[in-house]
Amino acid sequence: MDDALKPVLERIADALERLAPPAGVPPVFDQARLFRHDPGANAFHPAPDYPLPLDALVGVERQKERFVQNLERFAAGLPSNHALLWGVRGTGKSSLAKAAFMAVAGKTPDLKLVEVDRDQVTELPALFDTLRDRTERFVVLCDDLSFEEGAAAAKALKSALEGGVSGPPKNVLFVATSNRRHLMPRGHGEDRGLIATAEDAEEEVSVSDRFGLWIGFPPMDQPTYLAAVTTYAERFGLTTPDLDRRALQWAQLRGARSGRVAWQFIRELAGELGKDLPL
Repeated sequence: MDDALKPVLERIADALERLAPPAGVPPVFDQARLFRHDPGANAFHPAPDYPLPLDALVGVERQKERFVQNLERFAAGLPSNHALLWGVRGTGKSSLAKAAFMAVAGKTPDLKLVEVDRDQVTELPALFDTLRDRTERFVVLCDDLSFEEGAAAAKALKSALEGGVSGPPKNVLFVATSNRRHLMPRGHGEDRGLIATAEDAEEEVSVSDRFGLWIGFPPMDQPTYLAAVTTYAERFGLTTPDLDRRALQWAQLRGARSGRVAWQFIRELAGELGKDLPL
């Protein structure tokens, strides 16, 4: 090794050791309620509380009721089901999961939420094992889940939910959101061959069967969209004489009606009126 490079490499190695958590040291969850999991560093990064209140979500009353009931049972240590929130984009699946968690966590101090990236599904068995013996109860959330990587990710998720010989952790509830009911990517199986495609499809569809609770989010109709806009406007004190007309024009330009489009219109209106919003 070049003598000139050696000190540089040593400093880089020292810096990496300082960034990585010490081996064998258990994670700490008392500084926040929401965390982001980093499997590369085996770390849990705290995140701010989710600011949108549950009652601000309009047009998904049935979905809210079912999800909150299941979450409250889990928080109380009662039998509950892993949940799959599926449906068209922008209908509030992720917002509902986080807002419901905040509502229930306010009454259950030991309830924590850990968000995982969909590209790191293969790390879930190790994550569940890390959380298994903790005194806290964990909602593990994977947003926009689909098996772009194929059957390997599906097998990892099945392994995590089934728990192997130890069984699934009783203190972990897995929640996934997806635009597709069976979590399969578009163009699935191209150039794979009929047998391989069928096997992968069977593997991936069987994962959705591990979710005991399926909650669907259908497209938003016009009255529900306008109700969402009105609810947001009233909550944040935004007034304009032609609210409905402008909201419909906004949706027409976007080519869709959804909770997300309603919120984007509200952000536009708040900026125009010079008012701040929580997110």
